[in-house]
Amino acid sequence: MASRITCPVLSTRVTSAEHAATLIAHGDNVGISGFTGAGYPKALPAALHDRMQAAHARGEDFRIGLWTGASTAPDADGVLAEARGVSSRLPYNSDPTMRKLINSGEVDYIDAHLSHSAQHMWFGFYGNLDVAVVEVTAVLPGGLLVPSSSVGNNKTWLDQADRVILEVNHWQPRELEGFHDIYYGTALPPNRRPIELTDPMQRIGEPYLRVDPAKVVAVVETNLPDRNSPFTPPDETSAAIAEHVVDFLRHEVAAGRVPPGLLPLQSGVGNVANAVLAGLDESEFNDLVAFTEVIQDGMLDLIDSGTLTAASATSFGLSDAGVRRFMANIDTYKGRILLRSEEISNHPELVRRLGVIAMNGLIEADIYGNVNSTHVMGSSIMNGIGGSGDFTRNAFLNFFVTPSTAKNGAISTIVPMVSHVDHTEHDVQVIVTEHGLADLRGSSPQDRAPRIIEHCAHPRFRDALQDYFDRAWNARPTARHTPHLLNEALSWHQRYLDTGSM
Repeated sequence: MASRITCPVLSTRVTSAEHAATLIAHGDNVGISGFTGAGYPKALPAALHDRMQAAHARGEDFRIGLWTGASTAPDADGVLAEARGVSSRLPYNSDPTMRKLINSGEVDYIDAHLSHSAQHMWFGFYGNLDVAVVEVTAVLPGGLLVPSSSVGNNKTWLDQADRVILEVNHWQPRELEGFHDIYYGTALPPNRRPIELTDPMQRIGEPYLRVDPAKVVAVVETNLPDRNSPFTPPDETSAAIAEHVVDFLRHEVAAGRVPPGLLPLQSGVGNVANAVLAGLDESEFNDLVAFTEVIQDGMLDLIDSGTLTAASATSFGLSDAGVRRFMANIDTYKGRILLRSEEISNHPELVRRLGVIAMNGLIEADIYGNVNSTHVMGSSIMNGIGGSGDFTRNAFLNFFVTPSTAKNGAISTIVPMVSHVDHTEHDVQVIVTEHGLADLRGSSPQDRAPRIIEHCAHPRFRDALQDYFDRAWNARPTARHTPHLLNEALSWHQRYLDTGSM
């Protein structure tokens, strides 16, 4: 296994995960690699879990601040949450155990835009970064590192941390060398310069991460897989959503607003997003490119079929079958897949310049086009805003896609007023459900409401939504720009909490 560590200095620092865990202390802020279950450290969290539990058994406190690129996995976020060893967490989480601790108030959660998290760390908003724990594929001479299956915030963690622990994962294909483009030209105001990227697949950096060997206090070798989430085949609902999106894109091409090969695509994570990608694969569109966060199975399908020529992202997010397919054909993907730091993959300047078409999910939307992506019933965090805000506000065209109901029909995803706002009506352009699509561009609030109710709401809730709008319109003739009945605006949510149905 020594062939993965060819740096003479760092090869002398190979140790066990158990010993490496002793180099992390109570109260440390720890930045770990990982984005959507790819490229996170596999051995160190388990060893740290054991240390935390032993300390707690002795009556000692042992908790850390945990910073990541985005979500990780049960064997990273999950084990540390199970040990009650996390005091704060940022910037995005999807682990259910961690989510419970956040929602119970035991863990402070900083839900940040992904493009902001590195910059906020540089400004010191989160405090000092004591330790970085970063998975890599190989360690080369001079402190050059071959990244693994995600990049995320790794560049920033390696630069800013006082101490660094590397996990060299032999499960990651050695052929990943050359799949990455790590940009080292970012700076803080007033010294910023334009990021000279004008094409999604343009290289502006280098294929390696860098680390100061003097900061590396341990190197741990592993041979463990990423957490790979299965995706279900498109069902009738998601297929209908996909059909509406593809039809709308045809309309945009016919109107001359986008070229026949569309504009660079961004797709959020999940089964509905994969269904939309499948719809594109079955359509007449070709020669597409992606400038996105995560490469899921659906995007790999598009590359394999030739519909998508190339994809820039910050991470993989593949199923087991998708991983096997990628590894079996890895050489054919080199040059067609490029992984960047999330400060570049999600950078507002680049999203705006490239004219990205963004497609993301939601928890609920209201009749005026405000979108809640993060909170259930206004107070309980689900996962976080992730990169949806980075892309929505800056995209040339943005979609929010969702089934019209949740909880077996008990919840309408179209409501009078959202219980939490992540994306305001000023940013949201197109809302899509299985029942139809509402194009909100260039429309006033009183125009949007009937459009969203008619085309997006489930038929069972339409009359009630229209009744709410009509009564709000008539209630205050001098307040009709965005009419609301304040004593009823969140009554649907309260009714669900009281009765289990809206």
